Amino acid sequence: MTVDLGALRRNAARLVDVLDGAALWAVVKADGYGHGAVECGRAALEAGATALCAATVAEALELRSALPEPRIIVLGPAVGEAAAAREARLELTVPDGRLPEGVPLHLKLDTGMGRWGLSELDTPGRDVVGVMSHLASADCDADFTERQIERFRARTAPYTHLTRHLANSAGALRFPGARFDAARCGIALYGLSPFGEDPARDGLEPVLRWESELAQVKRLRRGDSTGYGRRFVAQRDTWIGIVPVGYADGFRRDLTGTQVRVAGERRPVVGTISMDGLAVELDHELPAGTPVTLVGDGLLLEEHARVADTITYELACGIGGRPARGQRLTRA
Repeated sequence: MTVDLGALRRNAARLVDVLDGAALWAVVKADGYGHGAVECGRAALEAGATALCAATVAEALELRSALPEPRIIVLGPAVGEAAAAREARLELTVPDGRLPEGVPLHLKLDTGMGRWGLSELDTPGRDVVGVMSHLASADCDADFTERQIERFRARTAPYTHLTRHLANSAGALRFPGARFDAARCGIALYGLSPFGEDPARDGLEPVLRWESELAQVKRLRRGDSTGYGRRFVAQRDTWIGIVPVGYADGFRRDLTGTQVRVAGERRPVVGTISMDGLAVELDHELPAGTPVTLVGDGLLLEEHARVADTITYELACGIGGRPARGQRLTRA
């Protein structure tokens, strides 16, 4: 696996430009969506982000140990960990009426997500520095998103002296009214489309590259099969290549039927994906060691997500159970 920090910096710069004066807060929870939280957070800050966002105090403390200066906002409920947050100079999100003292707070208003958040805003206390909400369907329901934006605008109108933040990646890219004072962008930072489309449509570059090789190549005779359950049975003599990547590495079992690049050519993944390996149908014999690209060279994680009937977020977070990341490139 290779994480291209140059691409991440360009994505961050693109988001800064799109936000048109609103601050970019880089979301690096879940180990930077599987890309590496500390390295990606540092690169985002270098490209213009003004704060980092984590899901838990534990994630934030890991960031703080490597990055002593930037603002770090904990997005998940963590009021019970106020002492640790105070010591590490973290900022906490408040989803209910409990307001710890001595730590910067962001009051979370529920405008339609139906998850964490207050139904109404009380008068903010002295430690409150921001008011926030979260968009439920900015990737798929424009009408409801606009209603959420207007609810947030109306309910926070008395608090314009505080930092108001609502937009996620989808909101930042497609809903100018959602930008307010800051936007919390995650998936777009990594060059993945929040809409499941080609990220280039929004001027984004994929950051992750995932490569392997053919560990073995064999010829199946007609009637022979490969993999558990004999899900692929050769209808004619067929060359297959075995790639030493499986669902333990994040290449999920429901990705049968997707494509990878073998020696630069797209080839289908066939049979049942096992814990440690997958099979690729070849159109001719190739030597062991032939390079295989799982993500990269125009092969998008969004394509794999459509095959697995899921979202890129889930695939990205699941990659990396065992493979060692390669060098993190820093192309200008």
